[in-house]
Amino acid sequence: YPAINKPAGIVHWLKYSKDAQNVDWVVILDADQIIRGPIVPWELGAEKGKPVAAFYGYLVGCDNLLAQIHTKHPELCDKVGGLLAMHIDDLKALAPMWLSKTEEVREDRAHWSTNLTGDIYGKGWISEMYGYSFGAAEVGLRHKINDDLMIYPGYVPRAGVEPVLFHYGLPFTVGNWSFSKLDHHEDAIVYDCNRLFPEPPYPREVQALEAEPNKRHSLFLSIECINTLNEGLVSHHASRGCSKPKWSKYLSFLKSKTFAHLTQPRYLTHGSPQIEKAEIQQYTFDKPGKPYPKIHTVFSTECTTYFDWQTVGFMHSFRLSGQPGEVTRLLSCTDEDLKRYAGHDLAPTHNVPSMSRHPLTGD
Repeated sequence: YPAINKPAGIVHWLKYSKDAQNVDWVVILDADQIIRGPIVPWELGAEKGKPVAAFYGYLVGCDNLLAQIHTKHPELCDKVGGLLAMHIDDLKALAPMWLSKTEEVREDRAHWSTNLTGDIYGKGWISEMYGYSFGAAEVGLRHKINDDLMIYPGYVPRAGVEPVLFHYGLPFTVGNWSFSKLDHHEDAIVYDCNRLFPEPPYPREVQALEAEPNKRHSLFLSIECINTLNEGLVSHHASRGCSKPKWSKYLSFLKSKTFAHLTQPRYLTHGSPQIEKAEIQQYTFDKPGKPYPKIHTVFSTECTTYFDWQTVGFMHSFRLSGQPGEVTRLLSCTDEDLKRYAGHDLAPTHNVPSMSRHPLTGD
């Protein structure tokens, strides 16, 4: 069960990484995400004991028998995931429980059914998500849930909302063009000089596709997501010493001022992400002269080409977004896979023993 590597990686990072000893706030994201602007926990309203998170409404197990079985505090179960921003002390309390509850839910095969879990496959695939929600309930964390911070490309945002995070976990389409990450499960595009994902329609074409403003905005978000991924690949291939690619209209667009304007960082104003730059809100210090709180962003991957192209896109967006603080990839691999692995330099990395096959249960 590869998803268990996420909480296992967090536990390992907290225990063995020096970075984890020198941080105040942690932002936990997924590899298949594109960051559009700074994610600063206290600007989003995070407090000690009250992390900020995106809403995962399909975690219906928080409201039924599943929560009653797996946590003493079902009333504290929050349907959250995707974006988690919390104080380091909260993460230290939560992480072991997140891992153990993931193991517990994964083993509870009698309650994997879709009506209890919301998992359309009914195969326990989202056990890790419940592990998080049940673990957080056990340690008494209550989340400030924000449904505007993150969006799946293809979804339509609320009017006036600019999400700060794309999560391209689902297929999405723009006109006759489409993209699904699962179509690229074995794709070594990171190591294939100058190859990019199929180019989406240009902004002018998108403008003509949809008259309704919010739906049109959704289409623009979709092409921004894939274009940022491709821009990251262009930059990565150049850094690997690939020969200069032949001129194309699409490459010219990716390097244009138009595209740079479309992808400028989104900043927070009055609690909502907006395109214009805003002054960073002042952090309330307990004592004058206290240093600016340290933020660390982490995301979990495995030793596969599938995660490598996601990592390239993630890291490119991290650099563009102005996200403060450091970033660490939690790389979960077996010893054998690690020896053969070619992507060591794709991101600052903390190596984690793989639990894709559980050492005790074999799951």
